[in-house]
Amino acid sequence: MNKLRNRLNEGHFTIATRSNNVSAELIEVLAGTGVFDYIEFTAEYTPFTQPDLTNLARAAELHDTSMIIKVDFQNRFYVSQKAVVSGFSGVLFADHRTAEEVEESIYMLKAEYNNKGGLGMPSTRFISGYPLMSQKDFIQYCEDTVKIFMIEKQDAVENIEEICKVDGIDMIQFGAKDFSVSKGWNFSEHVEEVREAEKYCIEIALKNNVRPRAEVNSIDELEVYINLGVKDFCIGDDFRILRKYANEVCGKARSLISDRFS
Repeated sequence: MNKLRNRLNEGHFTIATRSNNVSAELIEVLAGTGVFDYIEFTAEYTPFTQPDLTNLARAAELHDTSMIIKVDFQNRFYVSQKAVVSGFSGVLFADHRTAEEVEESIYMLKAEYNNKGGLGMPSTRFISGYPLMSQKDFIQYCEDTVKIFMIEKQDAVENIEEICKVDGIDMIQFGAKDFSVSKGWNFSEHVEEVREAEKYCIEIALKNNVRPRAEVNSIDELEVYINLGVKDFCIGDDFRILRKYANEVCGKARSLISDRFS
């Protein structure tokens, strides 16, 4: 059962965090909090092996949590298919620019029947292991995979209306830093223009019944997006969480100990 898909179908909000690590134990820690509906593994940035994908999915399943994977553009077909048949509930695609590219990626995640998809039924895990998955269940399993696309290029922003009309797209997420690069800007020097582009993409997504997702790192940021109609959030990542704890708790502890013993 794709629990992330169920939450979307029922109209619920979703909360995620990101992991840049292949540690299944870390996924257990994050999923075990009960805070997150799913965890995003950033394969676009992280070295990993195929067994890592299965182990990450299993670790999340132990705590009734879904996994999605963020994939780079060049290897998206191969990596996204391997993740889905390993137990990942969704794929976040980076660097798409046109509706045609989005259509291609969605096609490759659908089961190969009636020329509607490009994914054959492989002998992996719960598909050919135990319990066995029937062929019709496999078709539905592929349909249920959540398809999310980064809107992070100038071209993608210009094509956002056509992208959001592609059949099968579930979510979009604006990428402020990559968008700035595509414009030749430093984000810090064009914050207002970048935020206007993001707001525009959110409005177009909502108009087309595509869910906009936002990455945030503070409660103040959260309120801004909620007021724009966003209800899907990715909050922080493992590096940021560790750094925040190290700075705030361990840093204060060091200052206290230093005051006592210096």
